[in-house]
Amino acid sequence: MRKSLSAAHSAKLAGCRVFRGLGLIIGLTGGIASGKSTVAKALQNCGALVIDADKLGHRAYVKGSKAFHQVVAQFGEDVVGQDGEVDRRALGAKVFGEGGSLKQLTDIVWPAIQDMAAKEIKQSLTANPDTVVILEAAVLIEAGWQSLVDEIWVTTVDPEVAIERASARDGVDAASVQARIDAQISNAERSAEARVVIDNSKDEAELLKQLAGHWQNLQERCS
Repeated sequence: MRKSLSAAHSAKLAGCRVFRGLGLIIGLTGGIASGKSTVAKALQNCGALVIDADKLGHRAYVKGSKAFHQVVAQFGEDVVGQDGEVDRRALGAKVFGEGGSLKQLTDIVWPAIQDMAAKEIKQSLTANPDTVVILEAAVLIEAGWQSLVDEIWVTTVDPEVAIERASARDGVDAASVQARIDAQISNAERSAEARVVIDNSKDEAELLKQLAGHWQNLQERCS
């Protein structure tokens, strides 16, 4: 299993420096086990600010929010736990079980996450107009959030490598990982939307080499 990128490793990004006077928003997306978080961490260590859409998703339907009331109305009071918050396990059983209704959930949650991301991006650029903002979002394209960003960077990995990595990381069998891959859009579909494609099928050293080049090219494009 590959180790996550440390600060020492990310320092190997040749020519890494913080942008000045840019205020660029990059959407970072990719499939399962493609290295999105590793890339985001490396760019963060270069001075970029990372907004994690998964973390926003965890806050999207907190008790009392608009999305909370929508989720309860759609899926029933029994998805609310003793603490008054949505019980993710109970909700997941309804969404992913037999006759599940994932689309009904994403129709509620994705717009809420988009609004939260837009606010965080605005706050970040207001506080520091020079910053590069990375919106890390696995469903950036599926959710239609392209309008939030200036350009899209996509991490890709060969399916067999994704299966190996995800199985080791999550402790699940290959068939389960393959089912998750099949449920996502393809590398080709993501790459068609991308300004930058990062192939993470090899080792960490190769990944860092690619990122150094893309970061340098971005500086040159925006200088």
